[in-house]
Amino acid sequence: MNDTTMRLGVDIGGTFTDVVLETGTARYSTKVLTTYTAPEDAIVDGMHRVCADAGVEPGRIGQIIHGTTLATNALIERRGARTALITTEGFRDVIEMRSESRFEQYDLNLSLPEPLLPRNRRYVVRERMDADGGVLIPLDRAEVAALADELIVAGYDSIAVGLLHSYVNNAHERLIRDVLAERMPGVMVSLSSDVSPQMREYERFNTTVANAYIKPLIKSYLGRLAQRLRDEGADCPVFLMHSGGGIIDLATAAEFPVRLVESGPAGGAVFAADIAARHGLDRVLSFDMGGTTAKICLIRDQTPKTARVFEVARTYRFKKGSGMPISIPVIDMVEIGAGGGSLAHIDALRQIRVGPESAGSEPGPACYGRGGTRPAVTDADLVLGKLDPDGFAGGRIPLSTAQSLDALTDTLAIPLDMSAIEAAHGLAEVVDENMANAARVHAVENGEDLADYTMIAFGGAAPLHAARLCEKLGITRCLIPQGAGVGSAIGFLRAPFSFEANRSVFMRLSDFDSGAVTALFDELTAEATGFVRSCDATAPIRAEYKIYMRYSGQGWEIPVTLTPDDAKAPDAAIYLRRFEDAYQTLFNRTVAGMEVEITVWSVNATTPVPPVQREDAVTDRRDVTPSGQRDLFDAAQARMVNAGVHRRADLTPGDTARGPAVITEDETTIICPSSRDAVVLADGCIDLRAKGIAP
Repeated sequence: MNDTTMRLGVDIGGTFTDVVLETGTARYSTKVLTTYTAPEDAIVDGMHRVCADAGVEPGRIGQIIHGTTLATNALIERRGARTALITTEGFRDVIEMRSESRFEQYDLNLSLPEPLLPRNRRYVVRERMDADGGVLIPLDRAEVAALADELIVAGYDSIAVGLLHSYVNNAHERLIRDVLAERMPGVMVSLSSDVSPQMREYERFNTTVANAYIKPLIKSYLGRLAQRLRDEGADCPVFLMHSGGGIIDLATAAEFPVRLVESGPAGGAVFAADIAARHGLDRVLSFDMGGTTAKICLIRDQTPKTARVFEVARTYRFKKGSGMPISIPVIDMVEIGAGGGSLAHIDALRQIRVGPESAGSEPGPACYGRGGTRPAVTDADLVLGKLDPDGFAGGRIPLSTAQSLDALTDTLAIPLDMSAIEAAHGLAEVVDENMANAARVHAVENGEDLADYTMIAFGGAAPLHAARLCEKLGITRCLIPQGAGVGSAIGFLRAPFSFEANRSVFMRLSDFDSGAVTALFDELTAEATGFVRSCDATAPIRAEYKIYMRYSGQGWEIPVTLTPDDAKAPDAAIYLRRFEDAYQTLFNRTVAGMEVEITVWSVNATTPVPPVQREDAVTDRRDVTPSGQRDLFDAAQARMVNAGVHRRADLTPGDTARGPAVITEDETTIICPSSRDAVVLADGCIDLRAKGIAP
């Protein structure tokens, strides 16, 4: 019989699948190598492990919440379905022409990324709507039927439909959908007016194409997963984490899989926000480093920063603008190819480069002994003394130092005429600087000074590198929570059911129509609430309101948060004040005498998150004697040092490990360099503080 207090969180990463079972106040977790050909196999394996640890049967699990990188990986690796795009005549090349922005302004040989669909898979129909939704050229049903016959011959599995101005009037898109349903009953169809009903055709078309491209893959996987879990006895509701930091049901996830693109990282940001709330931290840098990627997110006032457009698969030195824009509600973060499995090589200038290529779980880093021959970050960490070769993943994955040394020597040390230790140091410093630089850029883009921030680090590899990042960024404090190695999976269990509905309706404040605004918010609220009700029929739901505004003539908008009263009783003067306050915060000034416009309206329906209890401060601090010693490379000193070894399970609140120190646990290892001390807080968090900083 299902126990509603027993919940399972599952995060499929590029290297590991993390599984967490919570039952009451007890928590059991494990890491399993991701099985690429059938990702559900790793989930089932992990589920049985944690159930065995807890002494329960899978049939008692009351709810499963899942996040995955499958959608992201399918877009990055371009292994989605055979997909076609139908668009308005004259707009066939929008997704290839992109925007006028150049992500590398002075590169005369700049190569733009290839669009997801080549030109011969993009089709047009003769129709036209104007910007207000009026029909300029009617759509001929017979033309659509003829096009459908052509698509049948081409053998497409999925169709994206993106017409000009369909976010205002979607009648023509719905007509195409109806004709395709008649002529091609087995094909999957994605309408831009459903997937991303927002202005700017490049972002909208690209998002719709991405949704169609991965829809057959994700729908098939979710169906197999639900059936496999039932076969294994876990016959309970299964939900998916979406990119905006909330939970949706399987049916919604299968229809809008593009909303899953950042589901795993979003869970990590929710986890970090929960830790920030428990410790009363208002400025937090969330650092999530796994086997394949590193994710960095700014959290203000215990709330992750959000956006409505982000990029997947940046191809040019992780530069903004070089990726695939996805226009959906998302937690705003920067993601780079820097993880434990990221592979190193030497470039044409004889410099060490790391990532974005990853060894993944098959074959994995060289030290896994599964056929990998090139050095990965994990190989460098092992050689530098950060990892115990016999204790990795709780001892389930023995590591070979000899194979790491061979890979480092052959790929880096011999070509660069250095020792294997120097090569490992260089590899680690390059990947750490890549991550630190990404954090700096992200902070600058958001007008933040990281010196005032506390880092919260989690993911299997983050505790190995967090302290070094803090040294580089000038951050004096870093928290490593309990369960850090499976932080995203824990975050899934902290997330609310939520869905954000967006709509582009252009309105100048000088033409403000309060009746139209009220009707629009009512419509969006009903849409968002309906999706949440499909997950939970009884929970209370609150609505969060946001609009995107700009001065007339500006190219982009800024988000402006509204109160429920602002939405229920719209007033142009209040909206203007809200906009000017937000603009002042971002740019330290406003522009007098300029017309103000609203372009996008948003309602996020969400179930309430239970309030967290603030953790008590630790006043009794005492030094603890390490259980052992081992050599550890200290990057700041560029030499090996003798570090004390502590088992995290043996430490209690107030215990202080003086750096250099290594704190071990089954799912990760915490490195405390010579510049830091590690203090155990009341809830078991490890607080890495710069020496001399008062508690």
